[in-house]
Amino acid sequence: MLKNAKLLSLAITILLIISGCSDGTSSSTKEKQTDELIYASSKDINDMNPHFYTGSMSAQGMVYESLVENTKEGIKPLLAESWEISEDGKVYTFHLREDVTFHDGEPFNAEAVKKNMDAVQANAEKHAWIKLSTKIKEVNLVDEYVVELVLSETYYPTLVELSMTRPYVFLSPNDFKDGGTKNGVNGYNGTGPYILKDQKTDEYATFEANDAYWGGAPTIKKITSKVLPADETTFLALQKGEVNFAFTDDRGADSLDVETMEQLVSSSDYQIIRSEPMNTKMIVANSSREDNPINEKAVREAIWHAIDKETIVIDLLNGTESVADTLFSSNVNYADIPLEKREYDVEKAKELLEEAGWKAANDGIRVKDGKPLEMAFYYDSNSSSQKRQAEYIQALVKDAGIRLNIVGEESTSIANRRATGEYDLLFNQTWGLAYDPQSTIAAFTSEASYLHTTKGMAQAEELYKKIEEVMISTDEDTRQQLYADILTMVHEEAVFIPISNGSVTVVAPKNLEGVTFKQTQFELPFEGMKFK
Repeated sequence: MLKNAKLLSLAITILLIISGCSDGTSSSTKEKQTDELIYASSKDINDMNPHFYTGSMSAQGMVYESLVENTKEGIKPLLAESWEISEDGKVYTFHLREDVTFHDGEPFNAEAVKKNMDAVQANAEKHAWIKLSTKIKEVNLVDEYVVELVLSETYYPTLVELSMTRPYVFLSPNDFKDGGTKNGVNGYNGTGPYILKDQKTDEYATFEANDAYWGGAPTIKKITSKVLPADETTFLALQKGEVNFAFTDDRGADSLDVETMEQLVSSSDYQIIRSEPMNTKMIVANSSREDNPINEKAVREAIWHAIDKETIVIDLLNGTESVADTLFSSNVNYADIPLEKREYDVEKAKELLEEAGWKAANDGIRVKDGKPLEMAFYYDSNSSSQKRQAEYIQALVKDAGIRLNIVGEESTSIANRRATGEYDLLFNQTWGLAYDPQSTIAAFTSEASYLHTTKGMAQAEELYKKIEEVMISTDEDTRQQLYADILTMVHEEAVFIPISNGSVTVVAPKNLEGVTFKQTQFELPFEGMKFK
C-alpha cells in the first residue's frame, strides 16, 4: 500500500514537472513572438525562383521587388525612380535607384535588370499568360543605371504588368544557373525587405530582416512561415502561441473558418483585419469539354440560377463578403457596364434544362440521350470555406436535377487541371484589383489559365480577337467599348459563375500594428508591421 502511495506521489510529481515545463515553453514562445511573426500556412513556400509559378507569392513578395509598384493612386516608383515613354508607346526608359544591392551584396543596376528580363523572355512559353511577354522586343543598356525596354507594339498595361509579384522581378545574377533561370536557380537573393534564411520542406521557412534594405530596415526582424493543416490545427496553434498570425493565401483560401476567427477575437488576444473587396470568387465552367453536359450554355445558366448566393454569403461566410452578380464588380476599371442579373430561381433552372432536352428521371437526376446530368466540381481541400460552399451548392443544384460530384484537391492540382482542361467545374478567383480587368481577361486566351473555359463558347474566335485589340488600343473610348463587348460575351455564355466578392483576411495579435494591404491580394507589406 505504501509502495503504491509512493508510486502515485512520484507520478504526480513527474506530471507537475512536465506541466511546468510545458507552461514555460508556451510562455517563452509567446515572449519570443514579440520580436517575431510566425504565420500559419497550409502549404510550403515551395520553389522561390521568381521566374517560376510554384512558389508562395506572399513569400516571394518579401524577397523580390519590381521596377514599379501598383497603388491606389496608380503606378509609383519602386526600383525605378522614374521613367519616360516614347510618343509611339513602344519604348520605356527606366532610371534606376542607385542605392540598391541584392541580398548577396551584388549591385542592382541596368545590367542586372537586363539579365533578369532576358531570362524571363528566354522562357517565353512559360509566361504566355502575361501578354507583356509577347510584346517585348528587346532590353537595352543605356547607362549603368538606365535601361530601355522596347516593345513590338503599343501595349497599355505594360507598367501594370511590370508591377506584378512575378515574373518581372529581380534575382541576383550570381544565382543564375547556366546563365538564366529557366533551368532552376542556385539561390534566392532578391532586393526586398526580407532574406530567406532557412527552409525545411513542408515544415517551415524562415526570413530575416534585410538591415541593408534601401527602404529602411524592417522593425520585425524575423518572420517564419509554418506549415500547418487549416482550421482546427491552426486554431490550436494560435491559441497555444505556436503561431501568431494567419491570412488568406495566394489561392484565396483562409487557414481558419469565419466562426473560428470570431472565437479567437473573443479571447481578446487577436484582431481580425480585412481588406476592401479585391476579387471575385467564382465557379469556372469548362465550355470546351464536349463529352460533358457543362459544354451546354443552358446547363451553365441553370447552375447559375440554382445557386442561392445570398445564403452562401450570409450563412456560410457570416456576411464577411458580398454577393457577386458579375465577373468583376463595378469598381474595377472598365467593368461598370449593364449586364443581365441572373437571380436565384430553381424553377427557371428547371425550365432551361427542360427546354434543352434534359428530362426528369425517377432518381431526380435529369437524363438526355441516355446520359445523366452529372459532372465533377473541384475545390481546394485546404479551404474549409470552399468545402462548405461546394457541399451546399451540390445540394442546391440537385433540386434542379443536376448531380455534382465534389472533389477536394490541393490547390496546385486544381491549377494543373485548369491548365490541362481536366475539369468540369472548379472554384477559382479573379486576379484582383491590381490586375483586373486586363490580366484575368488576357488569361482567357492562355492555355495555362482560362483557354479551356472560353474556347467552347460560340463566339470564341471573336472574343479572342477583341482581347487582342483591347490590349493594344490607344483610344480610351475604343478600349471601353471593347471591354464592354468582352465582358458581355462571357457573361451571356455563363462560363464564369460569380459567387462573392472576396477580401484578404488577417488574424493578428492585438498588439501588432501597421497591418495594411497592397493593391494585390497576393502579398502583404510585412515590412510596415511592428509590435506595440
